[in-house]
Parts: sequence; structure tokens; C-alpha cells
Amino acid sequence: METLEIIAWIFVLLGVATALAILRDVIRHPQPMQIMNVTWPVNGLFTPVFGWWVYKKLGRPDAEAGGHTDKPFPQSVLVGVTHCAGGCVLGDSIAAPVVSAIGFTIAGSLLLGHFAGEFIAAYLFGIAFQMLPMMSMGESNPLRAFINAIKADTLSLVAFEIGMFGFIALAFKLLLPQEPHVASATFWFMMQIAMIIGFATAYPANWWLIKRGIKHGM
Repeated sequence: METLEIIAWIFVLLGVATALAILRDVIRHPQPMQIMNVTWPVNGLFTPVFGWWVYKKLGRPDAEAGGHTDKPFPQSVLVGVTHCAGGCVLGDSIAAPVVSAIGFTIAGSLLLGHFAGEFIAAYLFGIAFQMLPMMSMGESNPLRAFINAIKADTLSLVAFEIGMFGFIALAFKLLLPQEPHVASATFWFMMQIAMIIGFATAYPANWWLIKRGIKHGM
């Protein structure tokens, strides 16, 4: 087994362990906003070990920062990005093996097929992740919730996917000797790195959205 694949297995397994540890904790300490019971473990998948620390610091109901309204603005934005990332990561992770399995390509490129399929899936999950909390907090009109979800999530999701796809294109076309197969640990290790970069590119977008009142801080 190549050295990169061994390293990839370590980080992928650490990500799974981090997600499971967070999941175990949210079962014991449920989130006030139910969708975050899914979001925090999903974020752990691409932030091995570090994701647990962030969750304990900012996500747990008894975290040091207190309730979500008490967080300093930068921390509130960060938690908002985890919400966006939850939908993106789920969509990307489900779409990637599906695209590979059916061999979906654009202009003969499987990579472009991945980008299209993953973007669509991430957008659908992202909108759902926005709509569900809105409706649970009293929005009775599904159409209004849908429109507000589009306003709140579109820029954030596009910023996340730009960062993620940019790194994937760089890694698959320039950094690696060949495009890794979706069944390899290297593929998912590259996805972990790409999702961290996507998280970083989504942060300014969420800052702007929350400052403008288009999206609520968390």
C-alpha cells in the first residue's frame, strides 16, 4: 500500500471516529436546534479530532460560550458555517459514489460529472437544512420557508463548493499522479482537505449574510 493511501486511511478513520464521538455526545446532550444533532457529527467527518474540540467548545449546550445568542460574532458565524457545511458534506458524500457508479460525465470528464452531481445534491441538502429549522421555529408557509432558505444558503453553499472544487481540481489534475478512485481512502482524504478549504471560503460569505440579516447567527 502506498504511503499516501496509508496516511489517508489514518485521517479518514480518525474522521469517522470523531463523527461517532460527537454523535454519541449529541444523543446524550441534544441540541436546541434539532438539525444540529446531524450537523455536528457530519462536520466531524472532515475535521478529525479538531472537530471534537470545536463541538465541545461551541456546540454543546453547556459549552463555555453559553447559549448561541451569547457567542461572540466570529464564533456565531463559525457555527453558522458548520450548519451550511452539514448539508454540503452530506450531499457531496452521497453524490460522489453515485456519480462514479453510474459513470456520469460532462464533456467526457468524470471530474466535471462529480462537480455537477455533488453541487446539486449539496444544494438540495443545504436547502433542507435551512428549511427544517425555519419550519420548526414557527414558519408555517413552506413556500416562504423555501424562498428564505434559498436566500440564506445559496451564497454560502456556492462559496463552500468553490473552495472545495478548486482544491479537488488542483489535487486530482496536478498534485496526484492520477485521479483516485472513489473507493480509495485517498479520494476521501482529498475530500476532507477540500471540505476544510470549502469551510474557509464559506466563512466570509456567512459573515456577510449574517451582518446583512439575511441569515441568522447561531
